[in-house]
Amino acid sequence: MADSEPGIGKKILSFFIKESEEPAKTAAVTKPAVGQPEPQPAPTVSNVAGTMQIDRKFVDHFVSLLEKANLPGPDYFEYKQALQSMEGLGLGEEKQFQAAWASFKAMGGPKEPAILKSSADQYLNILDKDRSSFLKDVEKAIKDRVGALQEEQKKLEESNTAISQQILNLQKKIEDNKNRLGQISGEVTEQSAKINANKDSFEATHVSFVEQIKSDLNKINQYLK
Repeated sequence: MADSEPGIGKKILSFFIKESEEPAKTAAVTKPAVGQPEPQPAPTVSNVAGTMQIDRKFVDHFVSLLEKANLPGPDYFEYKQALQSMEGLGLGEEKQFQAAWASFKAMGGPKEPAILKSSADQYLNILDKDRSSFLKDVEKAIKDRVGALQEEQKKLEESNTAISQQILNLQKKIEDNKNRLGQISGEVTEQSAKINANKDSFEATHVSFVEQIKSDLNKINQYLK
């Protein structure tokens, strides 16, 4: 397809999405009121077969890619344009392809379909290379962004595991302390009893000594004048 042909991007776009998805452009363009945002294109559009919704931003990307890679002279895209013009004529699929081929050759296109195959293959190779590049970017994005999130996730999980173990250790410590408190309560009673018994024994012995000495002192006072 010749680079100088006007509207090439628009034509390529029509090969891959439904025309009805693209709002018609008129000479007079109504500008939005001041302060009102301009209407944005829908995030998805129907593919030309009408079998699925595809992402508008990637449609624009691939159309731009193919537009820049456009080969000079009649090729697959001119044939595709001729084929598109056969729609609505009531022809079967085979007749449409054959009639488009006759129209293509009448417009000065090559006489052998090899140019269609080779140019289509070149465009497929361009799309495949772009896909490979995109997948590499995806892989890098996963490594850079998702990888960082996964690393953070791993650290948080390890932290939670450590905290959980600390909680278990603290719970065991609390249980050990409760058991020890129970033991201490019994030991306090036991030790208090022992100490009080020793105190009583001390007091009794003390009284015995004091009374003995006082008794002797009384007798000394009585008998030794």
